[in-house]
Amino acid sequence: MTIKTTTSTGTTRRGALKTLAGGAAAATSLPLWARYAQAQTAEPIRIGFQMHRTGIGAAYGRWYGRTTEAATRLINEAGGINGRPVEIVIEDDGTDPKRGAEVVEKFATQLKCDIGYGTLFSHVVAGSAPRAGELKLPYFIVSEGHQLASGALNRYTIQPGITDVKSQVKAMAPFVAANLGKKVTMIYPDYAFGHDHRDFFSEAIAAQGGEVVAKLAIPPTETSFTKYFPKIPRETEVIYHVMVGPAVLTFVKELGEFFGPSRPEMFGFIDSLEAVDIASPGLEFLEGSYFWEGMPRYAQPDQTSFDKFYREQVGVDANGASVADPKDVSTYAHMFACWETLYVIKAGMEAAGYQSFKDRPALIEAVEAMTDMAQSNEHPQGPKLFNGKTHQVFGQQYISQVTDGKLLVKHTTSLEDGFYPDETDYTKMSF
Repeated sequence: MTIKTTTSTGTTRRGALKTLAGGAAAATSLPLWARYAQAQTAEPIRIGFQMHRTGIGAAYGRWYGRTTEAATRLINEAGGINGRPVEIVIEDDGTDPKRGAEVVEKFATQLKCDIGYGTLFSHVVAGSAPRAGELKLPYFIVSEGHQLASGALNRYTIQPGITDVKSQVKAMAPFVAANLGKKVTMIYPDYAFGHDHRDFFSEAIAAQGGEVVAKLAIPPTETSFTKYFPKIPRETEVIYHVMVGPAVLTFVKELGEFFGPSRPEMFGFIDSLEAVDIASPGLEFLEGSYFWEGMPRYAQPDQTSFDKFYREQVGVDANGASVADPKDVSTYAHMFACWETLYVIKAGMEAAGYQSFKDRPALIEAVEAMTDMAQSNEHPQGPKLFNGKTHQVFGQQYISQVTDGKLLVKHTTSLEDGFYPDETDYTKMSF
């Protein structure tokens, strides 16, 4: 793993981190007892996994769980963290902010977890992160909301595995304006994640000489959408859609029924089709439309060895579905972040020499010191740059077109395309 870090005393952690990949390969040839023999304690590292097992995030929760299980298995086969096995402690938050805070408290006070991890939906993050800060529990989120990088959360909350919405839309607005149109109607969920899209895409498309001509906010529990579509202005050149939850298939089908063959150009976030087979009946109208993908669902002609390895370990086929059931489509555009975040946690704990709760501040400081993350088996989605001040990572974005019923990558943004000025500095906050 090539994550470059330095300690406050000037000694380099880079050498230690570089040995992780080689050490992992060597460790797998050892019996289990030998892999953990050098640990100061036999107690496992306990990672509290805040899982959206139920609620509107259940499809994500299921695949976040599978990805977490696969990465944890590999980490343990390679000797664990600091010679200690990793144990994942799962609690369902129901994709609910109030329950999310209760889960965080349970991790810290009852289940004796070293850290919390795994949260996706931004309204659950908003409800949970303040409690993590109060309890001084390092809280590694796997979300996309901008609230962390904006300074609205706390030093104990970190997002090192996936980019935020502000970065994503800033990187992609130039493509939309240049190739699809400049008069945009936005359709988005009516909570923090959707509001980030509304605000930051409006700003980004304006910078490209375009404008948002209508903003349609949809309740996240909505089950029918036809009543919203007549509000789309005739002048619309591009429909920008980003829907989530169990009704996404209904949303895209009803959108197609409403427009028929004469639809405007369409640019969607794959959230609108996560865990949904693009070949489903009624989705033929999506042919030729474009989607943002955090990581391409379909194995591309230039597939990297890292993507191939990751798919094999998680159990995902070339079409982005479970190898055990081709109808079980993954949340491939997001779930890689669980894998990558776990490897960041491993690298941070080993750089900090983490042994117990008293080392939590050292763990956070170690992650704050990280910068470049090269594409690798540990970071299969692509290269990244972590900003220790804002606790937010930056990475590549993929724009894919539905072509013959599959998603084919047409454009890959650079890291720099998604950069924006710092809005906070968590390193100046006390522990």
